[in-house]
Amino acid sequence: MSKNKKNLTIIQMNDSHAYFNLHPEWFFEEGQFVYRNAGGYARIATLLKDIRNETPNDVLFCDNGDTLNGTIPAVRTEGSAVIPIINELGIDAMALHWEFGYGPETLVEKSKELNFPLLANNVYKKENGERLFPPYKVKEYANSKIGIIGIASNIVDKTMPASFSEGVEFTLGKDELAGMIKTLREQEQVDLVVLVSHLGFPQDMKLVSEVAGIDVCLSGHTHNRLTEPVVQGETIVIQSGCHGSFLGRLDLEITDGKITHVEHELIEVSEDIKPDARISEIIEHELLPFKEEMETVVGETNTALNRATMLESTMDNFLLSAVLESTGAEMAFSNGWRYGAPIVPGQVTVNDLYNIVPMNPPIMTAEITGQELLAMIEENLERSVSSDAYQQMGGFIKRALGLKVFLKIENPKGQRIQSLFVKDEPVNETKSYQVAYVTSQGVGPEYGHNKKESSIHAVQSMTDYLKKYSPISIDYYKTYEIV
Repeated sequence: MSKNKKNLTIIQMNDSHAYFNLHPEWFFEEGQFVYRNAGGYARIATLLKDIRNETPNDVLFCDNGDTLNGTIPAVRTEGSAVIPIINELGIDAMALHWEFGYGPETLVEKSKELNFPLLANNVYKKENGERLFPPYKVKEYANSKIGIIGIASNIVDKTMPASFSEGVEFTLGKDELAGMIKTLREQEQVDLVVLVSHLGFPQDMKLVSEVAGIDVCLSGHTHNRLTEPVVQGETIVIQSGCHGSFLGRLDLEITDGKITHVEHELIEVSEDIKPDARISEIIEHELLPFKEEMETVVGETNTALNRATMLESTMDNFLLSAVLESTGAEMAFSNGWRYGAPIVPGQVTVNDLYNIVPMNPPIMTAEITGQELLAMIEENLERSVSSDAYQQMGGFIKRALGLKVFLKIENPKGQRIQSLFVKDEPVNETKSYQVAYVTSQGVGPEYGHNKKESSIHAVQSMTDYLKKYSPISIDYYKTYEIV
């Protein structure tokens, strides 16, 4: 009996964070950071067109989310500036995370403007238990059918501001999978099941080890650049960087419903790719109202600022130095965000500052006891490096300045901090310290007292710091030291 062979090319874009145009991106080569320009939806459009034209295969293009939020035009328009652009790319399905930054109701309204579905098997309305978005779709080609299941980031209602999850709740999405896979296999008779997940690479790897029947997992959230696919059981897992600087490509041969050959490429969206004229025109139109503000120069940096490192980063040390300067606090905290294109030595623009903190939150101050400090940092370490991937809540380790933490990262929950110093003095568990922070991810609602909202927002704080100290030089301060 002849074998039933089919061919499929899957293209992945994840965590583009509304980076409309070419921008600096970091690369680690020969033991050091180097920077070159990459990305932009017009160059992505060119790559997609070329792939669709050159391959005889059916082509599936999926977006893992973090697409409608992350830059000035996206935030100011609640994602609307991005929609006309991504509607031109031929996306088949998209998962979700920072899209909830405008609130679930707004996101539902925005989704009606998209010409492709938002998929989330794990987001439910509290009022009636119904799903906010469809959990899966079936993509039909001339000779094949592909089942696509979406999982949204499950941390939205756990670690992010309350407005992001108003009226909805999130599950891990794992328990819902088996029934959906069965439906897709048996009722829809699909040839392949593709999971588009925004849980992050560690959680995705654990999930596909526990749930059978997923052929391909397109992983997002953690910004991993996988130059080779990872195989977990019978599931192929890829993830393709961030900021639209890369696309992931999988070329699959499928024989009798099984993947029998795989080729993978992590494609750099390089500067030498000719931008698509149609997309360039749309981008120019959408950016026009913000162009003058975005290009305004506010200072200079001698140091390359990036967020590519786990324990601390030059970009966040700049942000927190500004926060300390604005408040006079003893220490400062911010979330361990991964997004934010590098700022190379030279001029710093308003656009650069908003890329660091797109939502431009107000600076908060509080008093926090030494005991709370220890508990808060231990909690964050568990959320960042837990040996149980399901307990990891996204992001790098909480950024901090003004203290020194010695830790054993491999220790169990609650036992990682070996010692903590504030201004070269061992922390006093009963003493209250003055802290400043941005967002509830800097200092959670359960920690601290006498909290106050400053009239200064993050971007203004960094602008003031640049005016005073430009050109700035930012170092690594070894806030966290592994012992």
